Amino acid sequence: MPQIQLIVFDMAGTTVRDDNEVLHCFSEAAQKTGLVAAEDRVNAMMGLPKKVVFQTLWADQLGANHADYGARVEASYDCFRQVLEHHYRTQPVEPTEGCVALFDWLRARGIAIALTTGFYREVTDIILGRLGWEAGLDSGYVGTPASTIQCSVTPSEIYGNEGRPAPYMIQKAMYRLGLDDPKSVVVIGDTPSDLEAGRHAGCLYACGVTNGTHSQEQLAEHPNQGLFSSLAAFQDKLEYWVA
Repeated sequence: MPQIQLIVFDMAGTTVRDDNEVLHCFSEAAQKTGLVAAEDRVNAMMGLPKKVVFQTLWADQLGANHADYGARVEASYDCFRQVLEHHYRTQPVEPTEGCVALFDWLRARGIAIALTTGFYREVTDIILGRLGWEAGLDSGYVGTPASTIQCSVTPSEIYGNEGRPAPYMIQKAMYRLGLDDPKSVVVIGDTPSDLEAGRHAGCLYACGVTNGTHSQEQLAEHPNQGLFSSLAAFQDKLEYWVA
């Protein structure tokens, strides 16, 4: 098996605890702006860039060719940004079970840690700051081997804000860290779009955690190389893979 050099993690629901807070932020913004947004429909799109979710929902409700479509999308997305940023500035922000121990284990073995997300850069920076994970990152969001994480990438840094399920955030993390072999990369997240992005990037493994937004049964419907109850359980498998 090729040597694993990089683990690409999702944020909310994977490395950052999410007890449906992001879903509730979507619901609040939808309610305030007149958008019908069933929770199961929104949850199915978790992991995608957040504006894409509003574009999809307003297309469902009005049609993408409706004269008010663009304005409605912008109004809902702007409201969501305000709600989401207020939430992460004022409410507890905590790592998920096993996350900190796994980060320590990876750094001790020289395996790089990259965080990707469906969040835009501003709210990502709020979360990184609340957790202290921004320490050591330069202006390009690249750290050192000693920093908590070695790279952070959001859709804001991708042309057209194109996030998952496209592979570009993974590929950008690889480029920033000087890696060119996707078979040295493992991806893990809590949504189908995380799994799809890992496959599209040609990564060695695309794995899921089931203590985030999607259950074992929901993620099992999508091709993957392992589903784990937590990052602690994922570490057990990594110890076998890197042995």
